[in-house]
Amino acid sequence: MTQPTHLRALVVVLCALLSLGASCSGTEESDSQTGGGGGQGSEAPSGPRVESLEAVDVSELTSAERRIWVELINDQLSPCGEPISVGRCVDEGRSCRQCVPAARYLARLIRDGYERQEIEEHYATRYAEENHLEIETDGAPSRGSQMAQVTIVEFSDFECPYCGRAHPIVQQLLDDYEGQVEVVFMHFPLSSHPHAMPAARAAVAAGNQDRFWEMHDLLFEHQQQLEQEHLERYAEQIGLDMERFRADMESEETQDRIEANKELGRRLGVEGTPSFFIDGRRFQEPPSALNEYVREALDQ
Repeated sequence: MTQPTHLRALVVVLCALLSLGASCSGTEESDSQTGGGGGQGSEAPSGPRVESLEAVDVSELTSAERRIWVELINDQLSPCGEPISVGRCVDEGRSCRQCVPAARYLARLIRDGYERQEIEEHYATRYAEENHLEIETDGAPSRGSQMAQVTIVEFSDFECPYCGRAHPIVQQLLDDYEGQVEVVFMHFPLSSHPHAMPAARAAVAAGNQDRFWEMHDLLFEHQQQLEQEHLERYAEQIGLDMERFRADMESEETQDRIEANKELGRRLGVEGTPSFFIDGRRFQEPPSALNEYVREALDQ
């Protein structure tokens, strides 16, 4: 059932408010920023205007929202870089497999209450060639299939409550898309969280004994208990060699590994946690939208 206009407007406002502060922010300074303005370059799409697409269900949108969607599918370039709109790409059955998901993505962003400028920026971040990032993840712990179609790189802080809330969402993704998704973990402990660095060191030390993910899960499940005594209890619980664990926690190599992760995050523009990059592109929506974003990425 279509919502009344005033209720739909209220939902948009609430979504905007809920998206504020959806990450832990620190005093980290970034050397670069990702993302960009709307569109994918200066070349405007050519060809006749497209008014509807059978492959895209826009029944949940109001009449006004459908008009915005029509404008967007005619204004945004094909994700494959052809000088035609994403609307024409779908309508003409072009070989670009990303066009239908891209048109659906635009409809979803409208449904979720984003303003047009935000939608154009999100679209450019997701599809414009200049916004694709090469992220070095060699040696970082990962979960899921190494042959996965979708790779998620997560910069996280074990003390950040928003990272704690994102944890079950990421776990559910791995379950829902088993064999299709890989999650790579990067440390980004914020200086504003006094227990974040010791927890990161504990996770690295556990990883040296092939128990990173067991420690990772315990740290997120017990975010209010991250004192040294708790870290040692978790290490004992997962069966670590305690002498080696303590030595690795204090080692310079452990600290260097964490700092290398943080430096990579800064270069990518990470300023808060959790921050996600999906297939080399900055994910700019709340973690609650991860499942839909991944489904769109797989629907090609």
